[in-house]
Amino acid sequence: MTGRVAVIGGGIVGLAVARRIGQVDPGVTVTVFEKEHDVARHQTGHNSGVVHAGLYYQPGSLKATLCRRGVALLKEYCAAHRIRYDECGKIVVAVDDSELGRLADIADRARANGVPGTTMLDADGLRRYEPHARGVAALRSPTTAIVDYQAVARALRDDVRDAGGSVRTGAEVVSVDDRGDGVHLGLRVRGTARVTPNGNHAAASRAGGTVTEVSETAGPFGLVVACAGLQSDQVARLTGEDPSPRIIPFRGEYWLLRPQRRELVRGLIYPVPDPRYPFLGIHLTRRVDGEVLVGPNAVLAAAREGYTALAVDGSDLRQTIAWPGFHKMARTHWRTGAREILWTASRRAFVAQARRYVPQLRAADVVRGPAGVRAQAVARDGSLVDDFVLSIRGRIVHVRNAPSPGATASLAIAEHIVSKVVPEPAA
Repeated sequence: MTGRVAVIGGGIVGLAVARRIGQVDPGVTVTVFEKEHDVARHQTGHNSGVVHAGLYYQPGSLKATLCRRGVALLKEYCAAHRIRYDECGKIVVAVDDSELGRLADIADRARANGVPGTTMLDADGLRRYEPHARGVAALRSPTTAIVDYQAVARALRDDVRDAGGSVRTGAEVVSVDDRGDGVHLGLRVRGTARVTPNGNHAAASRAGGTVTEVSETAGPFGLVVACAGLQSDQVARLTGEDPSPRIIPFRGEYWLLRPQRRELVRGLIYPVPDPRYPFLGIHLTRRVDGEVLVGPNAVLAAAREGYTALAVDGSDLRQTIAWPGFHKMARTHWRTGAREILWTASRRAFVAQARRYVPQLRAADVVRGPAGVRAQAVARDGSLVDDFVLSIRGRIVHVRNAPSPGATASLAIAEHIVSKVVPEPAA
């Protein structure tokens, strides 16, 4: 350790890691590098805001363990920072008898994972909690919550700065060079550049005398932790890491209930998920601002940061198509992909899926809402990587996969990573 640590990525996981490093060793100087103009601009800022209780995850998996720990830490953090944290509760609904076995399996997992207060409900019990929902049975999780993750990320950013660290936005890491004296980062800095004492401008593009993009180096760092989300495999390639798993972007689109129809949903109404896929299916989600989301679907995106159907990034698309795992995945799941495209093209078809759970819902009750992009990790053999994946090589740590419940578990993920790479100072 040289006393300097770099974190690549200003999403909620990267910021949580930076904060945790400062807690464990206040003598370390931490710098977060984020390529966007502000923190939490991608997955953190485009999710539904659900704090998952840990119902679905394989007992003993990293997901299950860190989710349960993360819930406790996040609730405590929000209370300390006066961020609204609403335990509105979740109902997982079996619409017919064919789903009862899978619903029972989820109940078993919830108990094994220590999720508090879960109860099985019959049809009448379901209506007591969600009067407009219908199903033959349901699992209720009263401690599943909602929160504004962007607000959490901003609080984490402030914590990093208050502890003496820095968060540099508009600074994209384009090279990683591990030398004898530490790790050096090559940066592409956009906007008005802030030249550090160790900055080395190799090129500049100027318009009207204002620096719009420069190249710079930063370092040396004794430790680099990459929490790059949608770009995690790209950053890993900079250090010679295995290209597997590759990030394949899936866009999730939402509709919003019109304000006069929000009474149809009290909390969170979810389907019984298909265990073959990491996606939970179309559901109805109340948010802390009072809005109610319907969705998302999951369609292949033509850009890693493509939040509209027309967004195309040629490089991202070529990398997706060239990945052997993509072709194997497509051959296995093409029927599901075709169905998701139909839901994208037709509001009526999209809403029809949600009506299975809330029959009073009509296509006219919704308006176009936000969209997010999921960083789906796909292995070379075409399998969808579902658990958290962490790799450590010398002074460089990569968070290769942190899917949902990544935001829920962010503070616990930070604990887990930092415990492995930053020794606590002797008392």
